[in-house]
Amino acid sequence: MIEARHLRVLRAVAATGSFSAAARELGCTQPAVSQQMKALESSAGTPLLVRTGREMRLTQAGEALVRHAAGILAGLTAAEEEVAAIAGLRAGRVRLVSFPSGSSTLVPTALAALRAAHPGTRVSLVEAEPPRSEEMLRDGDCDVALAFRYGSAGAEWADLVVRPLLSDRLVGLVPEGHRLADAGSVSIGELADEPWIAGCPRCRGQLVAVCEESGFTPRIDFATDDYPSVAGLVGAGLGVAVLPGLALESVLPKGARAVALEPSVHREIVALTLPDLAHVPTVAATLDQLALAAAR
Repeated sequence: MIEARHLRVLRAVAATGSFSAAARELGCTQPAVSQQMKALESSAGTPLLVRTGREMRLTQAGEALVRHAAGILAGLTAAEEEVAAIAGLRAGRVRLVSFPSGSSTLVPTALAALRAAHPGTRVSLVEAEPPRSEEMLRDGDCDVALAFRYGSAGAEWADLVVRPLLSDRLVGLVPEGHRLADAGSVSIGELADEPWIAGCPRCRGQLVAVCEESGFTPRIDFATDDYPSVAGLVGAGLGVAVLPGLALESVLPKGARAVALEPSVHREIVALTLPDLAHVPTVAATLDQLALAAAR
């Protein structure tokens, strides 16, 4: 295999006409130049230099290799500079996928801080709820996935790097004129006879599980992944809902009131990536900024 360091020595010999002159230009010894040329000829499988008196002359193979060496070394230099820029966060990209309430709360703060600290880093964002976002990460369609889960940790993320961000408490949402609108907190069982507006499939499953633990099955009249729509339906008096606290930061529930639920229910918000990606500077910086945004 031809090595870049040998090509650099060959170019120096071709330019200066001797091993000793090449050694002076490269800042090494004449025997070192001679040794590297022998190694290069061995890799090439043919002589590259012919001694004529006190000078060295290139063979036809040597001329061909010198001709290509300029482009090869220039390409390597460009590659080294680009890799160094990425490693130093002067360049690079990260593909982020997030669920909607994360996109409107944690993500803007994190990406603004990332851009301020590393303006050469490019970030793209698409929205997807888990488990779709987790599938995208495993399929190579993103580098970081903002996700959530309910209950105790299981094996669903065992193959991923998990960066915990925050514990997001669920809150109840009732119309302003509702009998429990002014209550400091309510038991979810007190809402057993109400019509319900449910959210994404994972949140919907959690709602049913919590209600069934309290002894009833919720009558779900409406289901939507869009939190403003949930708030609008509740505000219009069409039912009650349970929303993550994070969602209420970006939703103005006109005509609706938020009430604390007892017993409390939380969802775990995390940032996920693959083990190999966790060492990529842009990915690591994005995880750090998401954690800082969640801590504010």
